[in-house]
Amino acid sequence: MAYVCRECGYRSLKWFGRCPSCGSWGTLEEVTEAEPRSARKRAEPMSWLGEEPRPLPQVPSSPLKRLSTGFPEVDRLLGGGLIPGAVILFGGEPGVGKSTLLLQIAAALARHHGSVLYVSGEESAPQVKLRAERLGIEEGRLYLFAEQSLPRIVAAVEEISPLALVVDSLQTVLARANGGEVGGIQQVREAAAEIARLSKLRGTASFLVSHITKGGGFAGPKTVEHIVDVAIYLEGVREADLRILRSVKNRFGSTNEVAVFKMSDCGMEEVANPSLFFLSRDRGAKPGSAIVPVLEGTRTMLVEVQALVSPTKYGPPQRRTPGLDYNRVLVLLAVLERYLGVHIGMSDVYLTVAGGFEVREPALDLGIAAAVLSSLYNQPISPDTVVLGEIGLSGEIRPVRKAQERLKEVEKLGFRRAILPDQDIKGKVCLELVRAKTVSEACEALNLGG
Repeated sequence: MAYVCRECGYRSLKWFGRCPSCGSWGTLEEVTEAEPRSARKRAEPMSWLGEEPRPLPQVPSSPLKRLSTGFPEVDRLLGGGLIPGAVILFGGEPGVGKSTLLLQIAAALARHHGSVLYVSGEESAPQVKLRAERLGIEEGRLYLFAEQSLPRIVAAVEEISPLALVVDSLQTVLARANGGEVGGIQQVREAAAEIARLSKLRGTASFLVSHITKGGGFAGPKTVEHIVDVAIYLEGVREADLRILRSVKNRFGSTNEVAVFKMSDCGMEEVANPSLFFLSRDRGAKPGSAIVPVLEGTRTMLVEVQALVSPTKYGPPQRRTPGLDYNRVLVLLAVLERYLGVHIGMSDVYLTVAGGFEVREPALDLGIAAAVLSSLYNQPISPDTVVLGEIGLSGEIRPVRKAQERLKEVEKLGFRRAILPDQDIKGKVCLELVRAKTVSEACEALNLGG
């Protein structure tokens, strides 16, 4: 009998309320040892992939061949496509559309590349087929298998030899009968390790669906995230149709990429131009609104920052910032009070990004400040103007990365003016560029003042 922390994998012979390794509370769970330690020591160590150590020059360097998932947005998120043998941890809240999107990806892979095995541990095969019929999927090389036993899943993989495997979900897989309850830390870890070994051995790309905890992280031990090659989240609100696929770990590409989808009756549909989706269709001049070009990985997207500043009628002033960094907003409000002399300490300030998008980029600072001042003075910003720049604690506007790429996207969408930091822009941009060194200069350029 032993206790293992589900956050960091720390093992102890006695229970602790707080993990001595990572400091998390209530994370030690009881696990049952499969066999005595002495027996494990006498056992012959099993090779992971059956290969022998070789000098680096003797290791063959095969070209990296990526497979298209049928979704260009997903291909870009993965770094250019799906790599054979890659293990992908796929997370998201219940009902957000994980199974729908993976079933569409599995169908596209089966249609263009070869057989795919879709293992469902939460639904029966007829239930999965019902969803497939709703999505119009009738691929003969897509195999459905309702199973929770890991040995049977491994046997099915060896029999079918699929190029891709989908396990929905990892928490339902039973690695072995005496490994504890289904979904426990020991079962999840052993199942993930075995599927990863099988994927590397056979060159099968594997998607492992994982549940999400209350804290918004992957359920199960942290060691599962270390085992996989890619970890991605599907985010969104179930009542809305917007879905955002975000990469948090990627051994084959950038971890800053996002893919935007829209849930419809026919399944997940890619949003080809997210900027048009996040911007208001009515781009008339209105107070409290600022357009900012932000970077998500290699993609430039235009988002609309909306602000509402209202005098506090009762109680302490309220600050609400969904989609934005709350602490960063407090710092920006303090900078505005200090260097512009505005009085918002006794006013409620509500900030959001239109469309439910979450942005944590420093280049959004000037857009937040402009939206707040626009609402405070009830003076709209010209609808053909964008703002971008990081604001320092002394009120200066600092340069942003890849400013030229941002301005190119701004130009494509018909904007004519940009307020930006005083930095060099390489290449020709058909925009009126207004450079500002301080917040006060940017405020003057936007004609915002009391």
